[in-house]
Amino acid sequence: MDQQQARGWLGTALAEARTGLAEGGVPIGAALYAPDGILLGRGHNRRVQDGDPSMHAETAAFRAAGRQRSYRGTTMVTTLSPCWYCSGLVRQFGISRVVIGEATTFHGGHDWLAEHGVEVVLLDDPACVTLMSGFIAEHPALWNEDIGE
Repeated sequence: MDQQQARGWLGTALAEARTGLAEGGVPIGAALYAPDGILLGRGHNRRVQDGDPSMHAETAAFRAAGRQRSYRGTTMVTTLSPCWYCSGLVRQFGISRVVIGEATTFHGGHDWLAEHGVEVVLLDDPACVTLMSGFIAEHPALWNEDIGE
């Protein structure tokens, strides 16, 4: 995947993460793109705001995209390495590619995704690292709740 395009798409997810933080939630954002590059859906982690433990950023973007005949060829873009729950969503629906802003603060299931044929693009984006590092330092209990610890 073209790095410039990946970074552009990450901008959508990063804007969502910042929105989530401004709402008092966990700053993780995601976006789902069609094979032709059309934005299908975007969202952010809303576990705190909605009181819904299943409302991760990838889930929100997936739901916002609505029903698709197929998810083959689509790209899930997320500011943080996807947890096992969100990695399962990618595999269950055959999403072909995952673009990840960073895996420094949390190393989720992206190695497993790659082992099962999903293209993984890890950008190591400094803005994503800074956003999550700051949040984890300020809200360790909420972060541990989010990752199930």
